[in-house]
Amino acid sequence: MSLRARILLLFAAIGLGAVVSIGTGVWFAYHRQTSTEILNALIQGGTVAALGILTLTAWIWFIVDTRVARPIDAIASAIRVRASADVSEEINSPNASYLGDLAAAASFATARLSDARTSLAHAVARETAQLVSDKSKLEHLLGDVPPAVLLCTGRHCLVFYNSVAQHILSGPDVSVWLGRSVFDYIHDDPIRQAHRELIEAEVPDGVVEFLSKARVGGRRLVGRMRLARDNDGDTGAYVMTLRDMTGEFLSCSRRDALLTEIFTGAKPVLSSLHEQLQALDGGAGSLPGGRLQHDLQRLSSTLTGLEARFDTLRTNSWPMVAMDSRHFAHGLRKALAPLGVELDMDVVPLVMHCDAAEITALLRQVVNQGLDAKGGDSITLTIRRRGDGVQIQIAHRGRSLTADEVTILLNGPLAETPDGKTGHSILDAHAAEFEVEEQEGGTVISLRLGPAQPLRLVSDENTHAVVYDFDLLSSIHYDRVADASLDNLTYVVFDTETTGLFPERGDEIVQIAAVRLVNGKRIKGEVFETLVNPGRPIPPSASAIHGVTDAMVADAPDVSIAIAQFHNFAEGAVLVAHNAPFDMEFLRRRERELGIRFVNPVLDTVLLSAVVFGTSENHTLDALAERLSVPLRDQDRHTAMGDAVATAEAFLRLKAILASRGIERFDDVLAEVRRHSRLLEDLNG
Repeated sequence: MSLRARILLLFAAIGLGAVVSIGTGVWFAYHRQTSTEILNALIQGGTVAALGILTLTAWIWFIVDTRVARPIDAIASAIRVRASADVSEEINSPNASYLGDLAAAASFATARLSDARTSLAHAVARETAQLVSDKSKLEHLLGDVPPAVLLCTGRHCLVFYNSVAQHILSGPDVSVWLGRSVFDYIHDDPIRQAHRELIEAEVPDGVVEFLSKARVGGRRLVGRMRLARDNDGDTGAYVMTLRDMTGEFLSCSRRDALLTEIFTGAKPVLSSLHEQLQALDGGAGSLPGGRLQHDLQRLSSTLTGLEARFDTLRTNSWPMVAMDSRHFAHGLRKALAPLGVELDMDVVPLVMHCDAAEITALLRQVVNQGLDAKGGDSITLTIRRRGDGVQIQIAHRGRSLTADEVTILLNGPLAETPDGKTGHSILDAHAAEFEVEEQEGGTVISLRLGPAQPLRLVSDENTHAVVYDFDLLSSIHYDRVADASLDNLTYVVFDTETTGLFPERGDEIVQIAAVRLVNGKRIKGEVFETLVNPGRPIPPSASAIHGVTDAMVADAPDVSIAIAQFHNFAEGAVLVAHNAPFDMEFLRRRERELGIRFVNPVLDTVLLSAVVFGTSENHTLDALAERLSVPLRDQDRHTAMGDAVATAEAFLRLKAILASRGIERFDDVLAEVRRHSRLLEDLNG
């Protein structure tokens, strides 16, 4: 029911009630009087009174309806229109004089709503433009990152790739497309195995490395995989980086072949020359043959030493990754499947450091050509630890291999390796030992690789956050810090924990922590935190406050090293601390010893709090955090990092309040701070 209808019913009820009241009064008077003349007078008077009251009620209703109800409806309609549509005109209600300040208040509210909507639209447009600009910059940066970067769903569908990935995975007839399976471009076994290992592991930041091949061009790829964090509910989504190592594989192969040829060719020549000189000189060692023999012996020794160094370098320089022995066994089984060979496996979980593709190609050729395995033959694969290495054994009940056959087999090129690598070159690159033995009417081939490790998933200690602020590209440079806007300065907010309160009595720092503020934002990845060995016992009373004990700092850097590291971290920034004179005293007393100076401008949140809230308030960090709604958990209080983070958040809020008061430059802040210097010393000279 509308407002006007309710008011009409209200006045109708008032008029009806008045008429009923008059009628009731006439009825009572009628029953108390016997005179006909008085009765007629009462009826006439009651009728006139009723008509008068009804007329008055109707007139008042008309006034209320036209001067109150209708204007209220009009204002409500106008407010609804301005709230729902983009109408910015002021509300004009000429008949709203009876509503007091309601019309003006409604006009003010709708005007503020329009301003807020406009400001919001401008802010959204500005932030959207910023996001588009940042997105464009990140796309260009990711496009220029040397490794291929791919983001895949848990079902291995592509949802992101950069230009490098497009280059190394596509071909003349194959293009990379979003939504396609990554297995359309890369052989699936290594990726499935790495993904399975990440899913089954309990290491949140686990990283798995693998070797694989591109389906187009046969490029050799070295990959790293980790599960994606922000995956929108797809717990199997993962990020993968790929490096094209084909050129390195070919270079290593050609280098090894060349140097091997040099060593194998030069040694017989030197031996022959040595024998010929001995025959010419009759073994007498006379000049000049004796000198030549001496030089040849030196050359031969040098060549032998270079060959040994080459063997070590060759083993360590080939691109290889750590691999689960079980994954290697499954890959070998899949490689032998086209031959119709059944592979029985007895595998101990170990980490093998090798090029799985090349070792698999070598063993496949041994099984296919050397053992002449036929479909239905059973071969047993055993992987065990032997000494400090990994031993791979293949046992086959069938014909045995002769030494000549083994030589031919290892000297022949392998079809599935780049540049036609031979078995010998693969063994040399892995520093592997290859043996063939006859056992119980069959052949056992043993391949021994380098050091083995217990199987464990590696957790990457590096943070994954991408740290950037493209606003710095357009930031203003100031020759004098005093002239700089507060938002354009870089701050290092820090805190120290100490053995006591009196540096002049020998108290020292036991912990330093700091965070960086750039462009008015705290950069979460840019922090400094270290325990410090004070060179003296930490009193139990101090440990009870900050929790740092002698055992915790036993292996920590000493005070001089820690302060020098912090000085480097804080270079070029404004230092911010709560009760800064206390912390700065511990730092500056080491300046002469270290040959450094803390020339950084310093701001103290105690003084800033006094500027904002007045000197009569409590300015402890706890009180300031509560006043500014800065979260400060009990377990973080009186830890260097916890207090540094709380101080940083409080400083950002104080800076915003100062800006609202027109205090926007560093010099303006110093002027205000110096008015309260009776609370604490100003450290800016």
